[in-house]
Amino acid sequence: MLLVLASTSPYRRELLARLGVPFEIAAPDVDESPLPGESPDETAQRLSLLKARAVAEKYPDALIIGSDQVALLEGVQLGKPGTHEKAVAQLQSMRGKALEFHTALTLLNARTGSTQTANVPVRLVMRNYSDAQIEHYLRRDQPYNCCGSAKSESLGIALIARFETEDPNALVGLPLIKLVEMLANEGLDVLG
Repeated sequence: MLLVLASTSPYRRELLARLGVPFEIAAPDVDESPLPGESPDETAQRLSLLKARAVAEKYPDALIIGSDQVALLEGVQLGKPGTHEKAVAQLQSMRGKALEFHTALTLLNARTGSTQTANVPVRLVMRNYSDAQIEHYLRRDQPYNCCGSAKSESLGIALIARFETEDPNALVGLPLIKLVEMLANEGLDVLG
């Protein structure tokens, strides 16, 4: 059965490629705005399912992977900064603080309509880095399309004091440990 990643994220594409299973990529044209009163994990789970369903219309005979990530700092959801100035502001506000990342994963069997969903949380504590270190980091990594303005798989790891999670891939945006389990439930053994 065809495997489709409902995401244009280069980070999710790189993570999925690690499993060595052929897949296609499709852009899930969805509004990623949180709904009023929605918790971060609810937002991430709703959007991961919405992305998978949006792509399933184009791939009615495939396994569709949807994923979404929401970061939370002191009760406020953080998004992708988009610009250097916004990334500076995000990193300054995160300095020395703990954040929560909620990475939701959905595997939708478009043929049967069955879905599996999970939320893999990550608790992250940032270092007390300086403004000069922020500038150096941003000029080097340019993480303007990353939730929370830091690429943990790159130099952004130097901004992090520690993190706790059941799957470090969840911090990058695609919880592979849970995905392998979900794929096995659909009869796709990545080691087979």
